[in-house]
Amino acid sequence: MKIKEIIVVEGKDDTVAIKRAVDADTIETNGSAVNQEVLDRIKHAQEIRGVIVFTDPDYPGERIRKIVSHAVPGCKHAFLPKNEAIAKSGKGLGVEHATPAAIRKALDEVKQEIEEFNSEIEFDELVDAGLIGGSKAKERREKLGVLLNIGYTNGKQLYKRLQMFQISKESFGKAIAEVLQGEKHSE
Repeated sequence: MKIKEIIVVEGKDDTVAIKRAVDADTIETNGSAVNQEVLDRIKHAQEIRGVIVFTDPDYPGERIRKIVSHAVPGCKHAFLPKNEAIAKSGKGLGVEHATPAAIRKALDEVKQEIEEFNSEIEFDELVDAGLIGGSKAKERREKLGVLLNIGYTNGKQLYKRLQMFQISKESFGKAIAEVLQGEKHSE
């Protein structure tokens, strides 16, 4: 599988994992202290071939994703569920621990960032669905992020990602119904 876009990853081990899974070029941010030189390379890559941001499903990975997204509008994003990114030893979380199949799946389901989009989904609907506030909100957002392939988010980020990736009201409704149905079966 050949990837046209350049994939932005955190480090060398991520590049090795990506290259095991697909034929692609990468730019490494070298951790969460993304400097201007790296951002300039990513901007250039976006202009020439396009960019896919593929960071770890953790706080530093999300921080890098935000920095790159802010500096380079219009990026595509690939998300890896946490359970697909855990090291076999159980100590470590990241793209470098994912199987080639999990990496290919994440890249198959890449999401395009849209700058100006008015979502059909209202913030109040997230509250009503129990995704913001309440004892099960975090767990529900985690499951929803996997189903919609937008990664884990807090409540505010969820609303922004639903807009940024143009998640339709229909797709959102189906996914939240599946999340809530899963809760009923586990009770």
